[in-house]
Amino acid sequence: MFPWPALSCAPCSQEQPEEGRASIYRSVIINTSKEMMCFSDFPIPDDFPNYMHHSKIMEYFRMYARHFDLLRHIRFRTSVCRVTKRPDFAATGCWEVETESEGKQESAIFDAVLVCTGHHTDAHLPLHAFPGLDKFEGWYLHSRDYKSPQTFAEKRVIVIGTGNSGIDIAVELSHIAKQVFLSTKRGTWVMHRVAEGGYPFDFSYLSRFTQLLQSLLPLSVSNFMLERKLNMRFDHALYGLKPKHRT
Repeated sequence: MFPWPALSCAPCSQEQPEEGRASIYRSVIINTSKEMMCFSDFPIPDDFPNYMHHSKIMEYFRMYARHFDLLRHIRFRTSVCRVTKRPDFAATGCWEVETESEGKQESAIFDAVLVCTGHHTDAHLPLHAFPGLDKFEGWYLHSRDYKSPQTFAEKRVIVIGTGNSGIDIAVELSHIAKQVFLSTKRGTWVMHRVAEGGYPFDFSYLSRFTQLLQSLLPLSVSNFMLERKLNMRFDHALYGLKPKHRT
């Protein structure tokens, strides 16, 4: 299993991944706390968890769109065929955008264009890096094709990669598979979602005070302090996870 990240703002959670769209597994929970990821003009509801399931994120986006009446400005199921600068672009900065929907083509002028294609839509599956794979009697897949652990019941599984998806999937499989191995090329520093006092880690760590402290202290000292904090949860060297790179 090759678990490189497979999450975007509007991923596909269907059983069969769609071409050109990111795909996620059923249990995906965001790695950014709601306190840090919400829009400043529309806080996430208090009853939503600090780290939200992907269904809650979609619910929040829909609430935001309804609240600000954005849906009337959004066109769904529309392909952008061409984007070009207007002849007077140097003076106006305007763009001409050609679109197609249900066989009908249209052209419109806009003051700005933002391209948001995402970067998790295509699976990176470097099979050449695993010589002898053609003789492997089991089966393999990318995390983009992983949906739930039931298929792996009582099986021996190796998860390659210690990114967010890799660790998530390995933990989930450990509850149902016969045995799970987590393979890492160079180790990694594992940052937990919850910090001291039960507060979200990013909410506690990414503050004006810590940023000021980092700017004043030598990088080696900042790394030492953070690594010491992470090793208080568990010794990375003891579990073979301590990388050569600093935090």
